[in-house]
Amino acid sequence: MTALDISTVQAFLLVAELQSFTRAAEALGTTQAAVSMKLQRLEAVVGKRLVERSPRAVRLTADGSMFADHARALMDAHDRALSGQQPVRQRLSLGISDHVAGAELVPLLARLHTVSPQLSLAVTIGFSRSLLDGYDAGELDAVMVRQEGSRRGGEKLFEDEFGWFASPRLQWRRGESLRLATLAPPCGVRAVAIRALGRAGIPRLTSARPDSRASSMRSRSCSNRKGFWSS
Repeated sequence: MTALDISTVQAFLLVAELQSFTRAAEALGTTQAAVSMKLQRLEAVVGKRLVERSPRAVRLTADGSMFADHARALMDAHDRALSGQQPVRQRLSLGISDHVAGAELVPLLARLHTVSPQLSLAVTIGFSRSLLDGYDAGELDAVMVRQEGSRRGGEKLFEDEFGWFASPRLQWRRGESLRLATLAPPCGVRAVAIRALGRAGIPRLTSARPDSRASSMRSRSCSNRKGFWSS
């Protein structure tokens, strides 16, 4: 009787969830070639083509979609067998700064779900300072925020650069007030922008957008371009 290899099934599920051999390899800490070989061996064992590969995308075949349901059940049973108990639904409250959340957030959460399917994840997006207050109060288990002042602790994930972005129609002359669109206080990037204008001796008219769903989405779009914007 042919047996399925658990690590190979796990690799298949990651490819299915992330729709990428490269991302699956990153999640497993291995190479794209190693993941591809695992998938080839799995297809040889089950005798069916599970994945359609193209230069632009990776998709499951009809047989692959059917096998994915059985594969998830197998992984759940495997985890229960190792733990010796019924699965326990765990909860993680994660705070993410407006300036961190972007297009990469959804695939990252999908990767986390694939690795820990029993994890219930609650995500809060907001200002870094507010999220840090929630973390200090025990309301959030972990946060991904912009470094605030001299605060220490945590792990640096990456360094980002700020920039100025303006409408192509902007006409501004030195000495005139610069119309600056920002989020409302206590947005840290707003404070950085105002200090930079002050040091340059440039007066400004600030249009502060409230902390609403619309402004949050605009902030996230802006952060993807590594900066704040003016108009």
